[in-house]
Amino acid sequence: MLQSVAVPLLGNVCHVFMNGLNRVQVYGLEKLHDALLNRPKNKSLITVSNHVASMDDPLVIASLLPPRVLLDAQNLRWTLCASDRCFRNPVTSAFFRSVKVLPVSRGDGIYQKGMDMAISKLNCGGWVHIFPEGSRSRDGGKTMGSAKRGVGRLVLDADNIPIVLPFVHTGMQDIMPIGANFPRIGKTVTVVIGDPIHFDDMVNAEEAEHVPRGKLYDAVASRISHRLHALKAQVDKLAIEQSIEAQNHVWSVKRAADMVHQVDWDSFGMGSRDHIGDNSSEEVQIQSFPSISCSEQETDTSDWHLRVGF
Repeated sequence: MLQSVAVPLLGNVCHVFMNGLNRVQVYGLEKLHDALLNRPKNKSLITVSNHVASMDDPLVIASLLPPRVLLDAQNLRWTLCASDRCFRNPVTSAFFRSVKVLPVSRGDGIYQKGMDMAISKLNCGGWVHIFPEGSRSRDGGKTMGSAKRGVGRLVLDADNIPIVLPFVHTGMQDIMPIGANFPRIGKTVTVVIGDPIHFDDMVNAEEAEHVPRGKLYDAVASRISHRLHALKAQVDKLAIEQSIEAQNHVWSVKRAADMVHQVDWDSFGMGSRDHIGDNSSEEVQIQSFPSISCSEQETDTSDWHLRVGF
């Protein structure tokens, strides 16, 4: 009951914050929606992404989902968080459990209760989101670490191989800078969602060649890491292009404003440019065209005298 209230409430607040008070540019959103809404029944989903700021989850994930999906607490993601960070006392423990967070202990390896719980959620056809790096970026998202073998265990130890969907984002370092206590507004986050990553070849290799399980975990993590790094290059390039485009727009507006201020309005008989549009200080008078008779069949255009006076 607590999850059914807390998850939709928190999710929609985060959605409004990201899409209302900030700006989110998403590329490949249909891939996430298709994997989430149209995957076969009992087919589980793992999403993997880089970890830039302390509030990547839930802010980024909530920004990618429509409100109607955020209302369905049962089908929203489970995620993992270090027990010494999210489960330090009964109050924080109750809160994070209510928003579908599973505790993991740092240094206890990949065979621990939190990982077993995540696999059980996958076995029920659930959605698990994980940060394969295992921790936040220490340089504000400029670089990305390698994926740890724990994600390999989630992929290979589930009853059926889940859909694994990668995405990478940038801009959260501006919303939640290192050391900030509250998120900021008026920023832009760019997200690139990639194609699903397949691992059927690794499963076949284990069965045919008896490859040790540990090596397969590492191979899965390496493939995920390679895909995330490729998406990181894409999202960084897009962010740079957007920044240049925004700067060009600002320059164009400033240039247009300068051109307006440089016009010699006196030559048009309109007085100082500072009074344009100020009806209280100066009136703009327009002398009408004289009436022109077209009754005669022949008219000498040289006799037309048209004058506009300001």
